[in-house]
Amino acid sequence: MKIYKKDDLKNKDFIKDFYSEIEFEALNNVSEIIENVKLNKDSALIYYAKTFNDGDFCSADDFLVSEDEIEEAYKKTDKNIIDAIKKAHKNVFEFSKKQFECIKNLEIKMENSTLGHRIIPLNRILCYVPGGNYPLPSSCIMTVTPAKVVGVSEIYLTSPKIKPQTIVAAHIAGADKIYKLGGAQAVSAFAFGTESILPVDKIVGPGNKYVTFAKKYVYGKCDIDFLAGPSEVLIIADENANPHLISADMLAQCEHDIDARAYLVTTSEKLAHEVQKSAKNQLETLKTKNIAQISFEKSAAIIVDNINEAIDISNQRAPEHLELMFDNAEQYVEKFKNYGSLFIGQNCAEVFGDYCSGTNHVLPTNKAARYTGGLSVFDFIKILTYQNIDKNYADTLAKTASSLASAEGLFAHKLASDLRKNQ
Repeated sequence: MKIYKKDDLKNKDFIKDFYSEIEFEALNNVSEIIENVKLNKDSALIYYAKTFNDGDFCSADDFLVSEDEIEEAYKKTDKNIIDAIKKAHKNVFEFSKKQFECIKNLEIKMENSTLGHRIIPLNRILCYVPGGNYPLPSSCIMTVTPAKVVGVSEIYLTSPKIKPQTIVAAHIAGADKIYKLGGAQAVSAFAFGTESILPVDKIVGPGNKYVTFAKKYVYGKCDIDFLAGPSEVLIIADENANPHLISADMLAQCEHDIDARAYLVTTSEKLAHEVQKSAKNQLETLKTKNIAQISFEKSAAIIVDNINEAIDISNQRAPEHLELMFDNAEQYVEKFKNYGSLFIGQNCAEVFGDYCSGTNHVLPTNKAARYTGGLSVFDFIKILTYQNIDKNYADTLAKTASSLASAEGLFAHKLASDLRKNQ
């Protein structure tokens, strides 16, 4: 971890470089994979599964996890893990349920006419769960559960090289079908459909850069949640913060992959050095040291004069995870405008949000928190408006609409309005 003074950030080029956004590569092989799956469908999926060692599929029947495989997955998964999955699912379900209760159908009366909106769940969605460096049963919970709460009709989940605990989590969360497909080829299959796979309305969930670019490529054919880059955390701390907790939280983020980043913004240079020393000690026994150390060395601490300067840097960075470890942090919460998920106080470990506290861990990265929040029940619904206009009110509206149509030069619009006058 490099340590910088805030003055080091005054150079605009340095700031741009230090906070560089991940540019998603226009990978030729990704677009080639997508087009091949569009054209050759199931046969292309079988080919890519063998090419990328994701599975030895003989036919499309092998894409799905069978009931027997689900039963076998429960037998192979430790009971303590199953219990943990159930507890985490319960918390995420309860939080999602309360979120959904905030969304109401609306109907209002205006001039004896009715206007309103209806909340309609999406029909069919795909939850993508990575299966590369680590199995991620927690991502099954985070993606399937809110969709289930709002009443999505068909919830599909797919994960490459799928592990028993992932199958168990997908089943507990309520996925209707579980697939063994991954990568850009899976994204293409569920966006465009194949002989055995129905196209979905939306694809959600984390993935590597190939999955992310594929989601970007198919957007428009179906919806996506957002484009997510490597995972990141920003921690704001003062001299009273615990350096061992901070270093552990930073390493927890860094172990995702070598492109993950952890940032400390602190009013105490002494604390920054203590965190650096603590992280070095923790890395000595960390089983994921080969990844976490590379990422941590590319991460940074920034020394600022006061908390308000730290808030400014945080709002610029718009981090995926934001931790507040300074005195009276609760009083500053409303000043933070851009973040994926907020963790207030040293008891609030970011990993609790990753796994089991109840909020979602599928979050915007790469400054996307400037314009969107994390995955939630809101991602799986449509708000559809309607109106039923009274005859007298139609006459009033027609005069207004006709004037605006004339101003825009849209005379068929004017005609449609004028014909409603004095009906």
